[in-house]
Amino acid sequence: MKTELTELPLDQVRTLLAVVDEGTFDAAAAALHVTPSAVSQRVKALEQRTGRVLLVRTKPVRPTESGEVVVRFARQLARLERDARAELGMSAAGEPTRVSVAVNADSLATWFLTALTRVPAEPRLCFELRREDESRTAVLLREGQVMAAVTSSPDPVAGCSVRLLGRMRYLAAASPEFADRHLDGPLGEALARAPVMSFDRSDDLQDGFVRRLRRGRTGASAVRHHVPTSEGFVSAVAAGLGWGLVPEAQAEPLLKDGRLVQLAPKRPVDVPLYWQQWKLDSPALAAVTQAVAITAEEALRP
Repeated sequence: MKTELTELPLDQVRTLLAVVDEGTFDAAAAALHVTPSAVSQRVKALEQRTGRVLLVRTKPVRPTESGEVVVRFARQLARLERDARAELGMSAAGEPTRVSVAVNADSLATWFLTALTRVPAEPRLCFELRREDESRTAVLLREGQVMAAVTSSPDPVAGCSVRLLGRMRYLAAASPEFADRHLDGPLGEALARAPVMSFDRSDDLQDGFVRRLRRGRTGASAVRHHVPTSEGFVSAVAAGLGWGLVPEAQAEPLLKDGRLVQLAPKRPVDVPLYWQQWKLDSPALAAVTQAVAITAEEALRP
């Protein structure tokens, strides 16, 4: 009698996860204490069962889009298993629960750490934070590398829920000396020529601001400096290296003491931030989510 292949064998799912985490079949075999042949057979069997290619056999290996679905399932399964063991008293004494979160640098520098301090002491948690641009944190969630993420995307990743946290406001700012030296004439035209700060090569915030001022024409200057930390970015703007869009919370004290001036007081930039998380009945994840939501309500604009 023919059997419907509707189940995902757990040993095969865990093996796929080990291969992705370890990077090679041999390393996964060593981690699982089995032979490389056994690892290969399990992965092939899982691919036959799902009817999908799950891995790209490069070095290191990487999951396909279908493979990411299985990897995410494997990580969620592991999370549920750890939670169940803890509730049953089967965890090692004092063993903390690890919670992995992707968060953008500006949130990390302004309000997110305050949220973590509000998480109750029990259950005991260890936080593993992955710093990533808010437009790309959802990728880590989709790949199953994190359990939750602060993201600018309102579209939920498969298997995740999403809620609006609020809007982070950015102010176009520069040092007074920089403004005197570089920003004569219409602001849009001046910013298109003046040196500009950028977080990294994918940071489009300043370009978008200039395009709006110039009604769709080219963005910020090609003379740009990349500083990939939130604190370093703000310090570079205050030092006169370039102009940039600075989070309101970081800009306010510098505006008050005259180290920064606003370039367009009536044109702030608001970036909506969302909290996406796995749809799991996890006490650890629920505690983090509640603390994040409360803190974001205080720190972000509605």
